[in-house]
Amino acid sequence: MTSSSEELVVARGIRKDFVQEEKTVRVLRGVDLTIRRGEMVCVVGRSGAGKSTLLHILGTLDLPTEGSITYEGRDVTQLSSKALAAFRNRTIGFVFQFHHLMPEFDALENVMMPGLIQGSDRTKLRARARALLEEVGLGHRLDHRPGELSGGEQQRVALARALVMEPALILADEPTGNLDSKTSEAIHRLFFQLNETRGTTFLLVTHSADMAQRMPRVVTMKDGTIVADQRKPEGFRPLDTLGPTPDEPASASGACAAEEE
Repeated sequence: MTSSSEELVVARGIRKDFVQEEKTVRVLRGVDLTIRRGEMVCVVGRSGAGKSTLLHILGTLDLPTEGSITYEGRDVTQLSSKALAAFRNRTIGFVFQFHHLMPEFDALENVMMPGLIQGSDRTKLRARARALLEEVGLGHRLDHRPGELSGGEQQRVALARALVMEPALILADEPTGNLDSKTSEAIHRLFFQLNETRGTTFLLVTHSADMAQRMPRVVTMKDGTIVADQRKPEGFRPLDTLGPTPDEPASASGACAAEEE
């Protein structure tokens, strides 16, 4: 997906301190980062570099000690807690290493959950959730609970849930960290297809060198700062870096259906 020139997220001078045993630990040290609509950005670095802390702050799950975060020119660090929660639910989708699905609800209900919290129309929400599950290859698992799904299927439900409110940005923290290599590649393929077909903006934190080398833009962090920000040449297409999957249809749902559970 060729990124638009439109700036979606701009972080300036982000500093984050934590107090531990009466000592201040500085985790982020003046981070500047701009993400444009339609970009796929990967953040890499050793453990403790500040990657997940930056993702949480960009996702408004935590606030910076210093600095500003603007979404399309709006400084979200100045919003009240209630307004910030509503903004987050509408604008940002999250996919974590652990899927955090609700075990008592089936796949369809789990995907609908952000919309139910928002008070969306149930009929329209159900139709949108069903369509997303079909898109990620789980149209045959709508009424299955998380305990009845494989790890790859659970993560695809989590991705559909992240997309149900049609957010501007998907933030993913080690989304394939608990999956085997074949299932991980199926999830990577799905991310790339969604970026191409929907124009969805992705920011992924990963330790996976394989995933990083396939991303159009790789941001490297060390000791709470960005030390490198590299972009692939114009026209680079992440899907071209993936090998063919046996019997893989062209659709996103087909790509995941090929995954061996």
